[in-house]
Amino acid sequence: MGRIRWAWIVGILLGLGALPAACPAAEGNSVDTGATAWMLTSTALVLLMVPGLAMFYGGLVRTKNVLGTMMHSFAAMAVMSVLWVVCGYAMCFGKGVLGGWFGWDSGYLLLRGMDQTILKAGVPEYVFAMFQGKFAIITPALIAGAFAERVSFRGYCIFIALWGLLVYNPLCHWVWAADGFLFNMGAAGAIDFAGGTVVHISSGVTGLVAALYLGRRRGYPLRTMPPSNLVMTIMGAGLLWVGWFGFNAGSSISSSLSTAQALTATQVAAAAGALGWMLIEGFHQGKATALGFASGVLAGLVAVTPAAGVVQPSGALALGFIASGVCYLAIQLKNKLGYDDSLDVFGIHGMGGVTGAILLSFFIRGSWMADATAAAGGSWGVWNQLGVQAAAVAVAIGYTAGMALILLVVVNKTVGLRISSEGEMAGLDAVCHGEHGYGLVHAS
Repeated sequence: MGRIRWAWIVGILLGLGALPAACPAAEGNSVDTGATAWMLTSTALVLLMVPGLAMFYGGLVRTKNVLGTMMHSFAAMAVMSVLWVVCGYAMCFGKGVLGGWFGWDSGYLLLRGMDQTILKAGVPEYVFAMFQGKFAIITPALIAGAFAERVSFRGYCIFIALWGLLVYNPLCHWVWAADGFLFNMGAAGAIDFAGGTVVHISSGVTGLVAALYLGRRRGYPLRTMPPSNLVMTIMGAGLLWVGWFGFNAGSSISSSLSTAQALTATQVAAAAGALGWMLIEGFHQGKATALGFASGVLAGLVAVTPAAGVVQPSGALALGFIASGVCYLAIQLKNKLGYDDSLDVFGIHGMGGVTGAILLSFFIRGSWMADATAAAGGSWGVWNQLGVQAAAVAVAIGYTAGMALILLVVVNKTVGLRISSEGEMAGLDAVCHGEHGYGLVHAS
């Protein structure tokens, strides 16, 4: 039977490899070397965010869990990249099927159908596919912070694979594909320039659901759980800040005025978020912490992500400051309620994403709103766009929460997701990987 199964698998792969190219090079399109160079750079910058996230998360967990936590980010690079090439890109950017639930195009399987394709923007479709693939990597990696220090590596890998197929890919299609229903909602669609809804709300909500379903870490919150290396966390935050320029400015899919606008908004919002958090901590706790600075940077970056292409610097400044306050309050509320979102994935990514996706409506630049008004026949304004944004956020939250819970239950009941109490005491490094990050062994 084993040989028969392998024969089927090999046959399927060979069949996919023989599929005809469904998306030949568009007539008249030629490579724009400037845009392509920037998109290649942006792709590398977004990939840099993954080791940056690994450092950020790894420094926040206990010594016995450093490698296990960092492996969550690096494993996503392998698992999600393979799935993206095999079928992820097809599900995100193919023509809608099953009522538009996700996309599908057999020519996109294994990326075979784009071997000669140049997009209208003058960028080879291979580059666009690889750029978008980095978003599919970092989104499930973000989720890992919510259940850090208490999940098995095998269960995690299976969960993110299913989550990518059934949560990320459909959301990406709805928001960014030309025939996605959120992309076409209202006069100009739901605005999500670089992933406030697709990346941050989806990962934040999933993180919250996972934290509630799996329960607290052993000993939380009574036992002190000191971070292993805050220096590494701060360096990770710095890499995320740098990588975010590719994340946001690369989403213009060009090297143009819109790229400059998005890059400027990114820098302004990150700085405003960091400053806002330091001020809040100074008033509330009497001192500003390094971890608080890093949290403020992320809050500002998350909030401006959906808005980077449509707001001026003043709007980015406002979003950064507002997000720092909202995310700070969300974390304080978590501490009072006692649920164990280990590394504040929902508090920063979930709430920051919601803040940016909704409040951007009040800071849209006039030229963008004029175009939307013209498309609507002269009857489109801030409140109309606010309704579209709120509807898109509600859809993302509802779908993500429901599907995430189903996947968590299925994975936990089959292969197992929550690690045993004994394994949690020993640490992920030893139990899941047979290693120790610092060559040290801790009993608690």
